[in-house]
Amino acid sequence: MDALLGTAADFVQVFADNLDTFSKWLSDTIEDVGKAVYHEKFKSSWKPTRAFVLIIPAVLLTLYLSWLGTRKRWPRKLFDAIYFISGIIAAVAMLTMLGVICAQMIARWTGQTFPGATSYAGYCMAAASFFALAYALNAGSHIRVNLMLTALGRHRRYGELWCFACAAVLATYFARYAVKFNFQSEKLGEISQDLDKTAMWIPQLSMSIGTVVLAICLWDNLMRMIVEGRSNFNEETIEDSMYAEA
Repeated sequence: MDALLGTAADFVQVFADNLDTFSKWLSDTIEDVGKAVYHEKFKSSWKPTRAFVLIIPAVLLTLYLSWLGTRKRWPRKLFDAIYFISGIIAAVAMLTMLGVICAQMIARWTGQTFPGATSYAGYCMAAASFFALAYALNAGSHIRVNLMLTALGRHRRYGELWCFACAAVLATYFARYAVKFNFQSEKLGEISQDLDKTAMWIPQLSMSIGTVVLAICLWDNLMRMIVEGRSNFNEETIEDSMYAEA
C-alpha cells in the first residue's frame, strides 16, 4: 500500500510540475491560431447590409432543405447530423471543463500554479451551453410551457406555428448580433483580463456557432410544422403525447 501511495504521489507531482508549461503552451497556441485565422487582409467591419445579404439566403436555403427533407432522406439526415455533432461538441466541452477543474485542484494540492484555469473552465462551460442548444431543442429537452397550447385544443398547430416563427426570428436576431459581437471583439483586439491572456474572439466563437445552429434548428422545425403538422421534437410530456395521438 505504501508503494502504491508513493507511486501515486510521484505521478501527481510530475503532473503538477508540467501544468505551468502546459498552460503557457495552450495560451501561445491559441494566440498563434488566432493570428493565423484572422490575417490582416480578412479584417473588416460587420455592416448591417452585409448581415442581411447573408442572413436572407441562409434562411431561405434552410427552409428549402427542410422542405426537401420531408420528401427525401438526405436533407433530414444532414440536419440531424449537424445537431448531433453540436451535441457531441457540447459533451466534449463539459468533459474538458471537468479535466481543467481537476487539474486546477491538483495544482493547488501540490503548490503549483495553473494560470488561467478558471478562464479555461469558463470558456468550456460557455461552449457546452451554446453548442447544446440545438441538440437539446431537437431532443425536446428544453422546458416548454404548454398551458396555452393545450388550451387551444384542435387549433394547437397554429399556436405551435406562431411559437416557432417567433422563436426562429428571435434566434436569427440573436445569432446575427452574436456574430457581429465576435467580429467586433477581434477587430478591437480584446484580450482576457485573466492570466491566460486569450484573445476573446476565440471562446466567443462557441456563442456564434451555437446560436447559428439554434436558428437553423428552429427554422427547420417551423418548416416541418408547416408541411407535416409536427416538429422534430421527441414527445416527452403527457400533453405532447396526447396531442400526437389525437
